[in-house]
Amino acid sequence: MSGQPVRIIRHPDGIVELLLDDPTRANALDLPTAEALRDAAAQVAADPGGAVLLRAAGGNFCVGGDLRAFAGRGADTSSYVHAVATAAHEAVRVLHEVPVPVVTAVRGAAAGGGIGLALTGDLVVAARSARFRLAYTAIGLTPDCGASWVLQRLLGPRRAADLILTNRVLTGDDAERWGLVSWVVEDAELDDTAYRTAAGLAAGSTPALRAAKGLLRAGSGARLEEHLAAEARSIAALAGGAEAQAAMDSFLAARSRSRAPSARPVREETRSVS
Repeated sequence: MSGQPVRIIRHPDGIVELLLDDPTRANALDLPTAEALRDAAAQVAADPGGAVLLRAAGGNFCVGGDLRAFAGRGADTSSYVHAVATAAHEAVRVLHEVPVPVVTAVRGAAAGGGIGLALTGDLVVAARSARFRLAYTAIGLTPDCGASWVLQRLLGPRRAADLILTNRVLTGDDAERWGLVSWVVEDAELDDTAYRTAAGLAAGSTPALRAAKGLLRAGSGARLEEHLAAEARSIAALAGGAEAQAAMDSFLAARSRSRAPSARPVREETRSVS
């Protein structure tokens, strides 16, 4: 560990990495960690590069709130937990609104608020070791970090209720089948897969990716008629730009070359006459 529970690493290929770096505590959220996460998220949002990679050091992604920090505070417990939740929620809000694609890599435990944090990713890559468990009602609490909001939108109300009320554990494979994560890989492949995914996005068309993410975010709350109009405005604005026009010309030229007849000369078969 670096001494900082959350770090920002800016890579030369345009990836901005947000690293949870307190593995000895399974990246649990006490007040200093939640505030560090809030501040780091704000720095990332101010200059997000071409893509953001959210991952964690150690064998676990994030086990949510640090119950050891919550316990023993007596009458001060509510105000302390509210301060932790408020700081963590600001981080979740900011990461959700980052205009470039966000890729999350999850291994080991993602519990409580760690699930809400993981699901800020537009793409979530999980290791087979991943275990997702809300666990709030098991200790007399309710969800935070946006879990009760995002799970309904991802999974529908029935499955969201199942996870929140029963504290069911989802393995990495379960999470992929349920649609909670984008895909699952072997543990040894997680970091490389997540990084390559983020690098591919960072190397793509930044205006198109930003606009597409904006449409995805807006579409969940808009009427179809309004959203169709927004899509028309977006595609028209991009199509008139130099980047899209060059990309379309390149695509058509490549397609034309692939369909062109072979330039190889036809060799006539010669036969000897005996």
